[in-house]
Amino acid sequence: MTTNLTRLIDAFAGLNVLVVGDAMLDSYLEGTARTICREAPVPIISLDSRIDAPGGAANSAANIRGLGARTTLLSAIGDDDEGKRLRQLLEQRDIVTEHLLAQPDRNTLAKNRVIAATQMLVRFDQGSTGPLDWPTERALIARLEQLFARNDVIVVSDYGYGILTPRVIAALAALQAQSPRVLVADSKYLPAYCDVGITAIKPNYAEAARLLDIRSVEGPMRADSIAAHGDRLLELTGAQIAAVTLDTDGAILIERGRPPYRTYARPTHHSYAAGAGDTFLSALALAIGAGADTPAAAEIAAAAAAIVVGKAGTVACSARTLRAAISVEGKYIPKLSRLLAQAELYRQQGRRIVFTNGCFDILHRGHITYLSRAKALGDVLIVGINADASVRRLKGPTRPINSLEDRAQVLAALSCVDHLIAFEEETPIQLIRKLRPDVFVKGGDYTRASLPEAPIVEQLGGVVQILPYVDDQSTTSIIARIRDRALGDQGSQPDADGLPGLLEQAVGDM
Repeated sequence: MTTNLTRLIDAFAGLNVLVVGDAMLDSYLEGTARTICREAPVPIISLDSRIDAPGGAANSAANIRGLGARTTLLSAIGDDDEGKRLRQLLEQRDIVTEHLLAQPDRNTLAKNRVIAATQMLVRFDQGSTGPLDWPTERALIARLEQLFARNDVIVVSDYGYGILTPRVIAALAALQAQSPRVLVADSKYLPAYCDVGITAIKPNYAEAARLLDIRSVEGPMRADSIAAHGDRLLELTGAQIAAVTLDTDGAILIERGRPPYRTYARPTHHSYAAGAGDTFLSALALAIGAGADTPAAAEIAAAAAAIVVGKAGTVACSARTLRAAISVEGKYIPKLSRLLAQAELYRQQGRRIVFTNGCFDILHRGHITYLSRAKALGDVLIVGINADASVRRLKGPTRPINSLEDRAQVLAALSCVDHLIAFEEETPIQLIRKLRPDVFVKGGDYTRASLPEAPIVEQLGGVVQILPYVDDQSTTSIIARIRDRALGDQGSQPDADGLPGLLEQAVGDM
């Protein structure tokens, strides 16, 4: 998947994207707290610097441009200093601003944060939040009609501050019906888009729970709560895909006719990081626009959001940084002693270790769904990978199709996978004996009785968990389909030596 994800990221450069929504200016006033004010028990801040950044829909546009796509922002701001500053910031980022309309009696939305010693002390907001006046609304709809068909992807960033009026949403629906595009929306009022023809929505957990009218829960249970009501969420919003972000618990993606898919956040902290939702939205839209399936799009969006969460303020993710973030570095542990030391630390922290293993020769949706479900059974997922010689002994001389290094790169791209280690034996019994996982997971094509690892797992105090098997999703069945296709193309049976080359070519087309 790493190679596929990299190709998808490279494909962003070929996309034209229109962002429609509430553009804002994010300002960070940084200084030092030297004393307490005599008039009130509050610190006096001596300001040292000011940092401005595009916010809201403008931040989505900045992320999309940073990730490589050509970007146009359609919004309305005021004819004021904040508006001029925002326009300049966007132009510096090579974002088309000629459709950033200025309404004379409107004040540009701005969020001002006061920071001292990396701690945000207060935020004060300013700007107009009412609906556009009629001339500006009419002009914005005219620009929308002009731009819609020129773009491959449409991103709606609706904070409820007056840009996406009912007439603008109606115009969006008419254009989508006439010339469908990948249309991804983040809105405080998602039911308003039910008839628009949305490809994907991106509410956070609180917004989704409120829309579904369900009781809010805490922690990882939030993903299960959303998954249980996934079909209803899609019905209420009219979307094909719902990506519900869960902050420190990652995200859960619901897709019509598919099982839910989880991503997992990487532990990080910053006291005043902002805009991760805009980044997730932007990367998700680009990935879908580039042809990614839902799991791949989810992993790209999660990786991009994790990058900006680790930085101060409102920042955009670049394609270069995103490519680096999906690499294998840090996950693949070649030395068992190092993995065992890390596992012992997890145990001291009271974290539940889940272990599974396999060849993972050609990663497919069945693998991805299985690994995501395995991660949900604990806190840390460790994956054992059969080394190349081990795969040959198990599967025959034409396997593996992909080398150990390539397979490790593929698995490392999944946010649900925490660590990877290779083993040379046919079974991971010796690895399990030393690792002592709390949960050992295998797919539904196994039974407990057929697993030679089960007795040792249970002797060490662990449990064996069999997950449901995904029908018609196995490496063997994929190879069979590729072989059938090759036969159809060539009219003869390829020999064993020629099959890997045919597979590599066919898998690259999948």
